[in-house]
Amino acid sequence: MIIDIHTHAWPDKVSLKAREHLEEHYTVKLCGDPTVKTLLSFMDRNSVDLSVICAVATRPEQVVSINNWLFSLKEPRIKFFCALHPEYSGWKKELKRIQDKSPGIKLQPSFQEFFVDDEKVFPLYEEIEKLGLCLLFHSGEELSPELVIRATPERLWNVRKRFPGLKMIAAHFGGFRQWEEVNKFLLGKDIYFDTSAFFGYLPDNQARELLLSHRPDRILFGTDFPIRDQKTDLDYLDKIGIPGELKENILYKNAQRLLGL
Repeated sequence: MIIDIHTHAWPDKVSLKAREHLEEHYTVKLCGDPTVKTLLSFMDRNSVDLSVICAVATRPEQVVSINNWLFSLKEPRIKFFCALHPEYSGWKKELKRIQDKSPGIKLQPSFQEFFVDDEKVFPLYEEIEKLGLCLLFHSGEELSPELVIRATPERLWNVRKRFPGLKMIAAHFGGFRQWEEVNKFLLGKDIYFDTSAFFGYLPDNQARELLLSHRPDRILFGTDFPIRDQKTDLDYLDKIGIPGELKENILYKNAQRLLGL
């Protein structure tokens, strides 16, 4: 079984605009259109059983409409982490709406312009923790250069210490292009990492060492589709040769437990 915990898709009517924006912003060529239909076709091709769409509201007023679209999806092989914005005034009401329909939330501190350990966001984390929802953060740098990194491994560790019961996922293996800080502050700790934007971005031996050094029950397979083809990361995981039990944990067992499947 394979579960991809970190993918992206948009409604068909805005998918072309979304693709153009992503390719321009990140200076990348997407492997396919950012639609649910295309995601499902890649899942079929690569024997991926379930994917989680991670939604981001770059503005507070987008929250409800994005989540309404997610709620309309009826494909059993798709789950989603809903959109929320720290400045959306109705976040408490929206969380209760989300609780019955989704296993979690995605926050993108770079786009939403907040520091993850800013105490102003703590009431939001407290409510997410209380409801037992997952919280996935974009972590570390972006693919495109940025002056301010709002979700560093150190800041994420500050959040973990303050909210020890939060089901917290640090995307991009704890901090994209901040692997030394990941090693210093997060490695081996009770915090989930996903593997999106990790495989292929550092030497193979270093990637393998980091995988073997983190808690085996806290690593989740994720690809950032359509920025990456799922096959690329599945092949990479095979290539670096990690133990079979750890590989099973990464590919599906950890996600099964976390998502309550």
